[in-house]
Amino acid sequence: MVQDIDPIRLEVMRNALYSVTDEMVAALVRTAYSTNIKDRRDCSCAVYTPAGEVAAQSEVGTPLHLGVMPAVVSSVLKGVPISDMEPGDHIVMNQPYPAGPGHLNDISVVSPVFADGKVVALVASMAHHVDVGGYAPGSMAFGTTEIFQEGIQIPPVKIVKRHQVDKELLAFMLANVRLPVVGRGDLMAQVAANNVGGQRLIALMDKYGAETVARYMAALMDYSERRMRAGIGEMPKGRYSFEDYLEWDDEMLIPIRVAVEIGDDELLADFTGTSPQVEGPLNCRRPTVEACVYYVAKCLVDPGLPPNAGVYRPIEVVAPDGSLVSASYPASVVHSNIVTTQRIVDVLLGAFLKAVPERVQAASSGTENLVIIGGPNPRTGSYFSYVETYGGGQGASFDMDGMSGVHTHMTNTRNAPLEVMETSYPLRVERYGLVPDSEGAGKYRGGFGMVREVTALADASLTLSSDRHRLHPWGVDSGLEASGARCILTKPDGSVQELPVKLTTRIHAGERIATITPGGGGWGDPRERDHDLVASDVQEGLISQERAETVYGFGS
Repeated sequence: MVQDIDPIRLEVMRNALYSVTDEMVAALVRTAYSTNIKDRRDCSCAVYTPAGEVAAQSEVGTPLHLGVMPAVVSSVLKGVPISDMEPGDHIVMNQPYPAGPGHLNDISVVSPVFADGKVVALVASMAHHVDVGGYAPGSMAFGTTEIFQEGIQIPPVKIVKRHQVDKELLAFMLANVRLPVVGRGDLMAQVAANNVGGQRLIALMDKYGAETVARYMAALMDYSERRMRAGIGEMPKGRYSFEDYLEWDDEMLIPIRVAVEIGDDELLADFTGTSPQVEGPLNCRRPTVEACVYYVAKCLVDPGLPPNAGVYRPIEVVAPDGSLVSASYPASVVHSNIVTTQRIVDVLLGAFLKAVPERVQAASSGTENLVIIGGPNPRTGSYFSYVETYGGGQGASFDMDGMSGVHTHMTNTRNAPLEVMETSYPLRVERYGLVPDSEGAGKYRGGFGMVREVTALADASLTLSSDRHRLHPWGVDSGLEASGARCILTKPDGSVQELPVKLTTRIHAGERIATITPGGGGWGDPRERDHDLVASDVQEGLISQERAETVYGFGS
């Protein structure tokens, strides 16, 4: 087949396919109802072959979504085989068991694309819905021990049949969520995005022919596989291990261990030795762990290669059943996306640091810093659900500072605009900015964490999900660790309470919640940092004069 592939047309086809996925995301963002999707862009889209192999992924999207979507499509094909699909069908699902998204909030819609009476491709979208039921607004409560407590579970089922919405099924789904109008709007936005993707693929096939497009999809996957194998072959062979910990509470630490084995043209990530699954919502399913491994491997081996099924072929993942990284049904999993995946990335980077240090960063914030505030909205009389993850510091590289107040690794979302927050929810933003002296000092410093302080204007439920409260993001080669996470509640009388970084509780009107996110670790001896750069950070108020002198040796 390779000799029949024109390299110029291969590049044209690659860009055409990725344009399809990017236009799908654009349609989804423009038509969604929730701030989480239309402003924060917590959504992803992709194109698949009829066999369920991913051929192209959107640039806008999260590595976590894109990494688990192949498992979603595989589960859909088992539940609704190609032979049962008809033009105009759209299949919805959100079940992590036996294989699917990381948690129930990530609802997927998968749709067949027909040409000449047969399925020639599949298009898929995934979006984080701000409520799917469960016992607290936002559907991501702490205190859960089983997935049944987390919200409505949707097996692969047709939500649209031959262009007609199944109104009875939709009514059943919406009866189980707190924001049915928003839920319906976001779900129909996904259907619309898939329609756009199908139309663009048909136009591409009309131009080049369905057989040609299918042939070049296969060639593109083979091309990515060759590049991935070649990149692995250039890395030092060996087995490299690392471990790090999640913080369950003020005492309990949960170990995550990995051994990365680099072969001639294959990678193995073995998580044997990781903690058994826990009675809480930090557990992962295997597809979630695979998504983390794929992300790290692509970043370190060959960041520019086209992301598709070919990238995954040389990679093997060992995740023992019944462990934190491959929990058994019906273990709670809802915060695996928020906390556990970020630590999995940290341990993978720590292992690769021993093999290819020039390609690895120091530890970034290591958590997505989730804040959910929800309940009855006195302005409207209906429920509201404010859901947002906050950015933190990016770890430094061997030759570059880390960025500040950004989402890193498995998340790729944006911070919600303050104006949108205050007009959409009974909330008032009091403070929003970077946290001085929160960086991991180094010759190249890590990024600064951020703080956002919000006053609740109504009684509400509060969920916090963060980490790196005690074990801070680590530095490399004499670089220092960054500051950790904190959550502070201030009552109307001025009294202050330090909150656990993982909890679901009630708050009252007039109370303020300040979420402080971790910085990123530093790289190299801080006293070797260019003093002009230190002076610039001092002038901008990012580093205190005292820290500049005592940590960086500024002025000596």
